[in-house]
Amino acid sequence: MASNNQQSEQDSIVSTSELGVDPEVLWQTADKLRGSIDAAEYKHVVLGLIFLKYISDAFDARRAKLAEELKADGIEGKEAETLLESRDEYTAETVFWVPPEARWANIQNQGKQPNIAKLIDDAMYAIERDNPKLKGKLPRDYARRGIAPERLGGLIDQIAAIAIGTDQARAKDVLGRVYEYFLGKFAAAEGKLGGEFFTPRSVVRLLVEMIEPYEGRVYDPCCGSGGMFVQSVRFLESHATGNANSKVRRARSQRDISIYGQESNPTTWRLAHMNLAIRGIEANLGEQPADSFVRDLHPDLKADYILANPPFNVSDWSGRLLREDVRWKFGIPPVGNANYAWIQHFIHHLAPANGRGGGVAGFVMANGSLSSNTGGEGNIREAIIKADLVDCIVAMPPQLFLTTGIPVCLWFISRDKSGKALKPAGRDRRGQTLFIDARQMGQMETRTLRVLNGREEYPLPPESDIGRISGTYHAWRSEADAGTYQDTPGFCKSATLEDIRKHSHVLTPGRYVDAAEVEGDGEPFEEKMQRLAAELSEQFAGFDKVQARIKANLARLGYGE
Repeated sequence: MASNNQQSEQDSIVSTSELGVDPEVLWQTADKLRGSIDAAEYKHVVLGLIFLKYISDAFDARRAKLAEELKADGIEGKEAETLLESRDEYTAETVFWVPPEARWANIQNQGKQPNIAKLIDDAMYAIERDNPKLKGKLPRDYARRGIAPERLGGLIDQIAAIAIGTDQARAKDVLGRVYEYFLGKFAAAEGKLGGEFFTPRSVVRLLVEMIEPYEGRVYDPCCGSGGMFVQSVRFLESHATGNANSKVRRARSQRDISIYGQESNPTTWRLAHMNLAIRGIEANLGEQPADSFVRDLHPDLKADYILANPPFNVSDWSGRLLREDVRWKFGIPPVGNANYAWIQHFIHHLAPANGRGGGVAGFVMANGSLSSNTGGEGNIREAIIKADLVDCIVAMPPQLFLTTGIPVCLWFISRDKSGKALKPAGRDRRGQTLFIDARQMGQMETRTLRVLNGREEYPLPPESDIGRISGTYHAWRSEADAGTYQDTPGFCKSATLEDIRKHSHVLTPGRYVDAAEVEGDGEPFEEKMQRLAAELSEQFAGFDKVQARIKANLARLGYGE
């Protein structure tokens, strides 16, 4: 039953008609591996194979097109064969070169062999060998996992039915959506472990729509599987102007932003590389996985945009080793909780105000960060507020995450609140912070999962949950075509630093937005009270009857008073 409850959240991503196979059947085939390998690892087995199928499909599509071009030019025979096996003919079209032993047809033909796992490892090695960008970034441990050959072969047959590397499929980003589908499924199946690599799409979309990363350096120091980067590029593509086709828009979008990231989990780091590679997204995720606190791989980076969903309330973050770290400008974070270490890490890496606008950060954080005074956190928060860095705080509804029940909020930090960098010049927000209370928004898509609507719609409908929240923020900033901002009781409030000081520098939006106005029902108060009192008397009488009946039944059974 659980899989059915969680199905609808993912089914909106990809359809049977686009895949050529029922995505739920594909998932069930993959899910059978859970009994033979660790639950936290089997996603890498499945997604590695899907990646292999994709680059092989893309290679075959380019090969077929090249064969047609050569035939049209009168080139045939051995000369044509030589050119068809020329690596440059593929890489020039941003297609990965796939050596013969790694092509899907070869893998599938040997899918029933007892050594199929080793053949897959060899194929991954061959792809890394011939594509330097992928070196050390693909899973090459299928043989070590001890998966039964018949199960692996069955999964290969299912994946073989997916058309994901054709020109049509690539134009629709079918493979990217298959990846998102599986990432969500794996996150749901793994429970709390899934939070290491997956942030719900509606949360990512809201963060991106709020900070609008049109151009510059985008950074995520805890990037998981790279979802923030994927959504940033998608945002740019959706706002690209002109009549260019999707391939040209994607190329332009990726020229406009430079992507930097870091991930400490080795298998998740590889997953991020594959997730970005299938979309042709260039990114600097460091030469190897590493912890952003202990080994910052981008120490000199000053990012224009930071998007992140750091792990909440982490106690084991090596805080004792970093007491004198240069990043702690606003106070030393407590050893037992990394929340304010993450917040100060983000601030440290934000580009300063430079006349063209400073850096902007949007990140997910546990609600405790808004009010905690433990371990000096209240003093750190006060210092950040007094530095006038907090642009907006959004209180999020519950149950948005598959992997945690901890209430969360979104922080937005800005280095330049003058509004001068906006075109035309926007609101001077210095000394002000916008509070948005979105706790009542969203819809329960399953028994346990809430979503914000608008997450898959381009352009974003202003009346959607994501559209209303982000539109309120842009109107407050007086951005072009964003409309006029006004405080709305129960939803949003523009507060001054003095207002925040009066609340002891607590940033919980509910303290500022006031209560929502409740529309009256037209019934006079005296009449309503008489009616309610009469209804209550009837209910009391009914309760007395039920109580008497229960006592009589107990007495009949010999348990009476």
